Amino acid sequence: MSGSLNPTALVRLLGGWHRGAGPAYRELADVVRLLILDGRVPLDMALPSERALAETLGVSRTTVTAAYASLREQGFLSSRQGSRGRTCIPRQMPAGAGGPAAAELISPNALAGAPGLAAPPGLLDLAYASLPASGEVVHRAFAAALTELPALLPGFGYDAVGIAPLREAIAARYTAAGAPTTAEQILVTSGAQHALNIVLRTLAGRQDKVLVDHPTYPHALDAIRASGCRPVPVALPHGRGWDVAGMESAMMQQRPKMAYVVPDFHNPTGRLMTDPQRRRLVRAAAAAGTVLVVDETLRELNLDAVGAAPLAAFSPAVVTIGSLSKSHWAGLRTGWIRAGSSLIQRFAAARTTMDLGGPVVEQLAAAHLVRSLDEPLPARLAALRENRAALLELLGGILPDWEPERPDGGLSVWCRLPAPISTALTVLGPDFGVRLAAGPRFGLGGAFEHYLRIPFTLPPGQLETAVRALRSAQDKLDSAPRLRRSLRRTPAVAIA
Repeated sequence: MSGSLNPTALVRLLGGWHRGAGPAYRELADVVRLLILDGRVPLDMALPSERALAETLGVSRTTVTAAYASLREQGFLSSRQGSRGRTCIPRQMPAGAGGPAAAELISPNALAGAPGLAAPPGLLDLAYASLPASGEVVHRAFAAALTELPALLPGFGYDAVGIAPLREAIAARYTAAGAPTTAEQILVTSGAQHALNIVLRTLAGRQDKVLVDHPTYPHALDAIRASGCRPVPVALPHGRGWDVAGMESAMMQQRPKMAYVVPDFHNPTGRLMTDPQRRRLVRAAAAAGTVLVVDETLRELNLDAVGAAPLAAFSPAVVTIGSLSKSHWAGLRTGWIRAGSSLIQRFAAARTTMDLGGPVVEQLAAAHLVRSLDEPLPARLAALRENRAALLELLGGILPDWEPERPDGGLSVWCRLPAPISTALTVLGPDFGVRLAAGPRFGLGGAFEHYLRIPFTLPPGQLETAVRALRSAQDKLDSAPRLRRSLRRTPAVAIA
């Protein structure tokens, strides 16, 4: 992302930075460095001028000049003194700068936790946030689909928008949730990732900007980059909520063609966006001419029964992506796009350059699953609540210096680590029996070394084994300071 951070926004992020524990310039540099490492200040972002920041903070310009000089020496600012520095991350972290730990420069193939690859036998897989199938329900739906298939066999079998029964069932779900929808506003896809690729191909061209939450779903970042678009990250505040003011500012300054957001049990944090924030976001997108693309893949996994209307209920211009992958089973590969009927026709035309439609039997089965969506959910949600409680208790007891964020829903816990060791833990994890996805996988430019996503999709007994394995991996890092100092950062884009 190329952009600039105004002094007021940076001061809001700094919070109570000066605690009198050392020279003011050093404290200021340390906090800015941590903001960069955490992803709350994006990379390639121009910081405020020395004079402007000094005036806003109410400190001497000498303090800001010295802090910026320190950041340049450590490799976190890229320009020469006197010009506006742009944030960056050094290729090798300086000793004492909070660098991540591991043995040496790590090849992409060394990173366990690469999504898309099966975990070797014997490893507990914490790289995926996904559930096994709701077996009996899925089996029954396919059995019913086979009885209905003969009626469709006289047709050609090609349908770029999807079969009518499934589109009608999806539309009825949105209508019941407060977003009146017709079948003409639904296009059935082969999963949410397929849906996002169709939307990107239709609405955004090469070099167009796409605003994203930061952190966000890794495969969305992959799709945005693969389309030739430029992601514009807006950091989620540490702890709770969304920085809607920051999103408004980024939209007005950057004028992105699209904004991809996950407001319902956000991946990886599990947060739920409030209705007032949704209204404000819709207004900001409309003012900037930005198409708001909403990923609702995790919407049904509402663990605390906290209500929020679909974002599409606030504006007919919202484009929504949904899927059965998290509520039922990823193996179904059934997703959809909800949008205005004219836009659906554009999506269908773009889709034919990728495929000519989805499998009919799977769509017939999906129609049954959508119509009875609530049937498997109570038991699945009860199990997930138990798993979430077990994981949070285990982390508190076994890894007390970790800071897990309690999710409102979804499938995972986003943990702040005591040091920027996420990639190191990912590399060492298989030695202790766990497969992980490193924090930088969820961000841009190597951010989020201070974070790790831990799914609670395994039963409590296996979660305990996994957390104890993480404790052992961290103990190994803590006992080997030389090992910690020698790690070079592995770019997040190298993790598949």
